[in-house]
Amino acid sequence: MDRRTATLSFLAAVLPDRAAATTRAGLGEAETAAALKELLSQGASSAVDALGRADGFLGNPKVRIPPPDGLRRAERLLRAAGAGAQVDELVVAMNRAAEAAVPEAGGLLVDAARALTFDDARAILEGGDDAATRWFRERTADGLAARFQPIVRRETERLKLVQRYDRLAADAVRMRLVRQEDATLDRHVTRKALDGLYATIADAERAIRRDPAAAAGRSARRVLAAMRG
Repeated sequence: MDRRTATLSFLAAVLPDRAAATTRAGLGEAETAAALKELLSQGASSAVDALGRADGFLGNPKVRIPPPDGLRRAERLLRAAGAGAQVDELVVAMNRAAEAAVPEAGGLLVDAARALTFDDARAILEGGDDAATRWFRERTADGLAARFQPIVRRETERLKLVQRYDRLAADAVRMRLVRQEDATLDRHVTRKALDGLYATIADAERAIRRDPAAAAGRSARRVLAAMRG
């Protein structure tokens, strides 16, 4: 499969099954590639906008960050012991920390989209309806974790999150509900923030595949217009 065929095949996966119309309309390889990059950038940017604001995590049950596993297993008993308000405060603070960190993802994700190659397009084509999201994760997860963790740490300190968690974890350890080594927090919040970000990108990717007319950007609109024509 040559590079031009790979590009048009990828469009057939992301957009309606008439991608060859872009060739008939005189759209070249460069403009077609630009359209793909716009579509990827759009999905990433919409996810960052949705999560990087007040209640972006906390108000969305699909991505809301829960307490770490050990503490979550102990939550019912902690609430029964009168620590319910502390658990609730912890959940709010963790999600606020994630909401503060997510805007850092925008630039790195857009840069990754702009670096899309024809080999990448082929891999995305063959990979299913969340293939672009997995492509993003492979290329950006380590970099985003490095950017998120200092922000999460700063926010956990500002919100006294570690102290809140330590108090709850200490109670749970005394009750033998949480292992001592589970009494850490920054990595948990960072990891869950990334999980929520990529899950939201996957939702955006599936929405664009279902309704390509929702795509924004001049190149994407021109390709779509050619395919409708």
